[in-house]
Amino acid sequence: MNAQVSFGAKEQIDEWMELVRAVRGNFPGLETAEGLEEHKRTVLRFMEKRQALCVLLEERIAGVLLFSRRQNRVCCLAVHPEKRRLGLGALLLSRALEELDRGREITVSTFREGDPLAAAPRALYRKFGFTSGALTEEFGYPNQEMILRPRDRS
Repeated sequence: MNAQVSFGAKEQIDEWMELVRAVRGNFPGLETAEGLEEHKRTVLRFMEKRQALCVLLEERIAGVLLFSRRQNRVCCLAVHPEKRRLGLGALLLSRALEELDRGREITVSTFREGDPLAAAPRALYRKFGFTSGALTEEFGYPNQEMILRPRDRS
């Protein structure tokens, strides 16, 4: 597998959004055309700040990740359904963690334990050392924050 992680560029927005449409059922808030259009504007803002990562496999976007340096947060991580279980999510998350401040808590909001959509993302975050945090809600959907504690600076 020859997968490459890089910052997303606005020239890739149509292909990026193709992937988002393929996974939209897993992301509350993307059910409508308006939700998708708002997400597209969000992705373009993140691209401008170099806070949007994509993984290319066979020269096509196979996974995407948005992160916030200011909030020290992973905001969105998705892998195309046909490209899952290849380690692409781990590649994206690993690269995002290089961009974030490991001396501070890093957070991500994901599905709650027991949710049918929870198994894969929670397992990935746990593999990287994230632990369960506060129960939250996003777009009217029950979520849970997961936290990666700061690295010891000694």
